[in-house]
Amino acid sequence: MLDNPRHIPPIDESSLRYEGWRIVAVCFLLATFGWGLGFYGQSVYVAELQRARGWPASLISSGTTFFYLFGALLVVFVGEAVRKYGPRLSLLAGTLAMAAAAVAIGAVREPWQLYLADAVLAFGWAGTNLAMITNTISLWFDERRGMAISLALNGASFGGIAGVPLLVALIGHVGFAGAMYAAAGAMLVLLVPVILLLVGRPPDRHGWHATAKARPQSSTEIRAWALRDVGFLTVTIAFALVLFAQVGFIVHLISFLDPVIGRERAAVAVAVLTAMAVVGRVLFSLVIDRLNQRLASALSFLSQAAALLAVINLHNDYVLIAACAVFGFSVGNLITLPSLIVQQEFDSAAFGVLISLNTAINQVTYAFGPGVVGFLRDLSGGYTLPFYLCIALEVMAAALIMVRGKPRLSGTTRA
Repeated sequence: MLDNPRHIPPIDESSLRYEGWRIVAVCFLLATFGWGLGFYGQSVYVAELQRARGWPASLISSGTTFFYLFGALLVVFVGEAVRKYGPRLSLLAGTLAMAAAAVAIGAVREPWQLYLADAVLAFGWAGTNLAMITNTISLWFDERRGMAISLALNGASFGGIAGVPLLVALIGHVGFAGAMYAAAGAMLVLLVPVILLLVGRPPDRHGWHATAKARPQSSTEIRAWALRDVGFLTVTIAFALVLFAQVGFIVHLISFLDPVIGRERAAVAVAVLTAMAVVGRVLFSLVIDRLNQRLASALSFLSQAAALLAVINLHNDYVLIAACAVFGFSVGNLITLPSLIVQQEFDSAAFGVLISLNTAINQVTYAFGPGVVGFLRDLSGGYTLPFYLCIALEVMAAALIMVRGKPRLSGTTRA
């Protein structure tokens, strides 16, 4: 055993005065705009561009697919970017890129401009999404990391609760372009000062590990091992399938509900869905340490499949909103659970690399969700066929997530 060459004071992560909780608040605000403009906002963009430009759903949705694919290439390296440039510069870069993307989307007039705007949006999404938030929080938290991530990611749901209805309301008053410009301005005004004031240097909690390991494994070695590990692959593939279905459904939700229950109630349904995502994540965080997280994931997948079945076959206003609520109860957990499973099953030294890889693989997969749903919708003349495909994927994922391997990675697995 190597002696610790210097004393590193213990960190009380449970203390409300611990600076890490301010980072959680910053990440909450970042997630609010990141998911509001980069994730839930896609549903608004599809509907508005269809209405204003008359473009087919498949064309607009393929732009969304391009956005997710390009973004996935960037997400892989988020962990390295945070550690090389620091959390403050990384968060600022993500904020500026997302604000620029909002302006670009509002200015779209031709299809090629949509793809250019989606390329800018990919940079913004990489700098504000799950990988950025979990990598940032991991610099301040170890023992309370799961709770910190769960609290920060409630901002993602809040982005849907506040973002979609607010965007729809703004579009009604100032038009689509004006609403996007206003969203970009609000993001800059709120986030930039907060990041500059509150995000500083993370605590040095790795001094002992740096001296205790003769040769820490590189990010490349960790990725190579992870892509051969059954436990990591079942988590990643299962959530990739579910997020494919979830993203495809949410992006097209307003377009599906608009002719059935009207635009205003469709916006209410999306708000209810995202509100339930917050409720689900908060309730889940109270008991997750006492649950089998893989089993909880499987049950979440099946609940979404049941909600989709109701959406397809029951067109009563209140029933549809209730089904969206059931679907939404698991939405928040499905972006939190992969982090919690990785936190539980793998060593914290590999956490940032594994989460970035998991997020990138999932994003590559669910990038095709909106495009495939839009293509099948245009092909079949309705959403029944693509939504049944989503149900099948949810059920397959529920079976796959229960297959757990035995991690074998020297220096990066838990004892």
